[in-house]
Amino acid sequence: MKRYILIAIAMLSLTACKRDNGDELSDKSIFDGGHQYSQTTLDRFIYNNFQRPYNIAVTYKWIDADFEQNKFLYPPTREKVQPMLEIVKKVWIDPYVEVAGADFIKTVAPRQISLIGGYNRNTDGTITLGFADSGMKITLFNVDQLDITQQQATRQYFHTIQHEYCHIINQHKPYSDEYRKITPSDYTAQWFNVKDVDALNKGFITPYAMANDIEDFAEMTSAILSMSKAQFDAKINAVTNANGKAALRSKEKMVAEYFKSEWNIDIYQLQDLVERRMLEVLNP
Repeated sequence: MKRYILIAIAMLSLTACKRDNGDELSDKSIFDGGHQYSQTTLDRFIYNNFQRPYNIAVTYKWIDADFEQNKFLYPPTREKVQPMLEIVKKVWIDPYVEVAGADFIKTVAPRQISLIGGYNRNTDGTITLGFADSGMKITLFNVDQLDITQQQATRQYFHTIQHEYCHIINQHKPYSDEYRKITPSDYTAQWFNVKDVDALNKGFITPYAMANDIEDFAEMTSAILSMSKAQFDAKINAVTNANGKAALRSKEKMVAEYFKSEWNIDIYQLQDLVERRMLEVLNP
């Protein structure tokens, strides 16, 4: 019920706005959750870069539906939001638009991106960096800690975004059941106790890929899209277990075939473009 109320509020907010021109919302006050506020530069940035072209709403304020009440979570610092979203658009959305066309993002996109300021810590000691909800929303945590001078952490953050987006893509068109048959016996709920090297030798690109075949496919996709081709090949070629290496290459092949056959996307072209945009972010 709460979700329907929020949708109604959002629709009321949009209809209460008037445009000064065809591109931007006015500065006149609108209502958000029953509270009046004025359109800000950030609100206009979100509207012009996410909502108007792709029908993607971005939430960054305190909305009950975005927060698990049993966890300590808080909204992001407002000054952190636009710089983060600029990178999201540059590294994630724009490459897909260039390779697959604007209609791809319009059709296969979350209808909402929800931003959370801090970490989402789980009772098992793991940290959730993001998740996709029913193909309609991506929630991204740890926005306040994103620091592009920390290159590995930045790459990991966008690995998470690519991972969650892959789930949405798969919900539109599922991958072949043959994928789970490559390493059928090594999926485990205790993936967080597995070392990186042991996962690779068993044929999984990360320990989290061992959770189940759904996470495995998303992890393989996001690994391809968060490294250059040379970096990815070097990681696979360094695997010492021949069976593990062969399984990883089989999974890579199936991911590439899925994107080509189902979406007409050359994932290696996409990989190259994402890497170039990432380097522009990391080396401004």
